[in-house]
Amino acid sequence: MDTHSHARRTVLKTGALAVALTALELVGPAKPRPVRLPLDTAGLPLPDIQFDIGGFIAPARTVEGIRVQFGPVFTTFLTAQLTRNPVQADQAVLASALDTIEANYAFSPSGVFPFVSYGLPYFNRLPAALVTARIPHLLSAPGRLALEEAVPGPTDVSPQNPGISKLRFNVPVRIENNDLLFTLRSDDPTVLTDILLWLSGSGSLNGANVPSPAFHGLLRFTSSRLMFQQMGLPRLVATGAGLPFAPFLQPESPMWMGFADQQVKGAGPAAICTFAGNASARVTTAQAGDYFDNGSVQHLAHDILDMAQFFDLDADGNPGSDGTFTERVQYMFRSDPPPSLGNPNDQYTNGGGPSFLENTFQGTGDAEASAQGVDTPGNEHRMGHLSTLQRSSRAADGTPMHIRMDGPGFDAMDVPDHSTQPKLQFTVFVPSADFFATMRRNQASLDLAAKYAVPASDNGLERFITATRRQNFLVPPRRHRAFPLLELT
Repeated sequence: MDTHSHARRTVLKTGALAVALTALELVGPAKPRPVRLPLDTAGLPLPDIQFDIGGFIAPARTVEGIRVQFGPVFTTFLTAQLTRNPVQADQAVLASALDTIEANYAFSPSGVFPFVSYGLPYFNRLPAALVTARIPHLLSAPGRLALEEAVPGPTDVSPQNPGISKLRFNVPVRIENNDLLFTLRSDDPTVLTDILLWLSGSGSLNGANVPSPAFHGLLRFTSSRLMFQQMGLPRLVATGAGLPFAPFLQPESPMWMGFADQQVKGAGPAAICTFAGNASARVTTAQAGDYFDNGSVQHLAHDILDMAQFFDLDADGNPGSDGTFTERVQYMFRSDPPPSLGNPNDQYTNGGGPSFLENTFQGTGDAEASAQGVDTPGNEHRMGHLSTLQRSSRAADGTPMHIRMDGPGFDAMDVPDHSTQPKLQFTVFVPSADFFATMRRNQASLDLAAKYAVPASDNGLERFITATRRQNFLVPPRRHRAFPLLELT
């Protein structure tokens, strides 16, 4: 038995990485990796903003008239808890491990983009005065830190939301308590598998004998989640798995729900998502040169998608009137007016309409107007997912203040009957935890729904999504990515 095989068996036996490794085996071979145009990054310094990888992937291109930019096809989110308080020797080990990964694999889609972030449980292990002095504070509330723990969303199943339930996946949300989050991104699933095994003790990296990090039991991996994002990949996965809604998935869409989420206009520049901000916006006390200036908050959520409800399928798998393209496009975007009416002769087959539509900003009052029925079809009171999000997601000049890095998943994590289900593996980079919490409240827009009598069946995507896990992390600048602040203790 070779080293990789033995290490893989050990990992699967523990179960800590089993979900990601199994999903990589299931989804990885489904479609050939994308052919990317050559990109000369020689001499380009690696970004201090860890997630600022736009200059290292193919530039934006036009698909169906929409400017889009696709990141790596596969992303593994690996959460971990510490078994003890780390010391400076551990900081050196982690720094060396991250450097070793990048020395053996190019910082590119064909290689790997590794990020590492830290939850409040990690910072609670450090002197409180040090943490309070170094993590930026909110400009709007100087007594609050930019990093706060995640809270249940307004439409999450939770004791805090006693009136909220879901049709099929009525799973209460869990606020996780991980110390670390590793985010690994690559076009090549074998690269991610290789790195996961190496972190677990395989002693092999990119075909060479490379000693695995000597963590000495410091890390206990608590979950692994795979995200895949490529045009047409959800349809291929659904067809291969025999999912009843497969014929209704848009064949070119990179997302389960059929509408692309990679529009250039929908994401801000990396700098605006950091604590130090940019000329368009800054929400914290951070200044250039501060310890965490190029840091950010990374929110990680795990969502089960009710695709049968999204397509309004009956017991025989036939879509209903609430599953037409014109309905679904309004739930995703807006109703005043809908960005497309789809195919007039067939609203179901192959999605019933286009996947690539512009993420247009119509002002912060767009959701309220549609909630009142202004310029909506039939003057119905309804709200779209993107219009409610845009109540607070942009700077005064219209620049988005977040970078969403979400995409499809397909696994059994948190599913009550343990069946494999479509997932939205969701992560986003924002300038503060408070910014995300506000954006999430506005996305649900329960205030507007109550004020203007918007039925739950006409409120965006809320009823189709069950968030089962949430946590906020601080993603530090690259220069402090290995156990930040530890050298100052």
